[in-house]
Amino acid sequence: MVWFVFQFLSVVMESSQLPGVASEVINNVTRPDIAANIALTQTPQDSSVLSMFWNAGFVIKLVVIILIVSSVWSWTIIIGKHLKLKRLKADADYFEDNFWSGTPLETLYQDLKETAFDPMTNVFCAAMAEWKSFSDKNTRDYDTVMILERRIDRAMQIAIRKEVDELEKHMGFLASLGTNGVIVGLFGTVLGILNGLRAIAIQQSANLATVAPIISEALFTTAIGIVAAIPAAVGYNKIMNDINRYVNRLETFAEEFNSVISRQCNER
Repeated sequence: MVWFVFQFLSVVMESSQLPGVASEVINNVTRPDIAANIALTQTPQDSSVLSMFWNAGFVIKLVVIILIVSSVWSWTIIIGKHLKLKRLKADADYFEDNFWSGTPLETLYQDLKETAFDPMTNVFCAAMAEWKSFSDKNTRDYDTVMILERRIDRAMQIAIRKEVDELEKHMGFLASLGTNGVIVGLFGTVLGILNGLRAIAIQQSANLATVAPIISEALFTTAIGIVAAIPAAVGYNKIMNDINRYVNRLETFAEEFNSVISRQCNER
């Protein structure tokens, strides 16, 4: 990931250079001796991404390292969450097929209570635990049935909230990076420009050859910030939409299961 970031920025920086300017200036000089002196005094600037990084100050290096590490971590979160949600959707499909296949609820509960591994199964087992406690009492009192339904609904809602907390883990980091990544990059850019102006004041020279490397090194941190922030922002929005759809699916199942429990209570 770090290699990709550096290669991307290298392509951008190289595409923005004007390699023909120096040669055109030399060719336009009519006196051969002056042209030769200009050619000899031309010292090509190494404007690669790595050279700009090593030539930057300590604070700018620290900002770049933080942004690169944050970008790598954000990609890890995005890929991990995507794979997890994809697996959870497949598990939910499998569970719902078994749930609506006509298998007795108590049989399904006995098969799953020791091996619950996905949120929908956990919600089902939490509700069935409350249902089993009611079945053992073997009472048909109306107030007891109403209390049971509320307890089952509360147990499922608690289980859903726990699963939502687990799914949304580390999502705050993506939101923060997507919002503040560019700002952190601009912080490095401001520091780079300040250091460059100080160097220009010391050298007492403000020609293009002096200013251009300083500006490019300063803008380097902004580019890193953009590269880190955009994927984090896009990934955050995509994953949160997927999480919300999955949570809605859990809540729909909880309502359906609550209706099943209520119907069985009325049949007792």
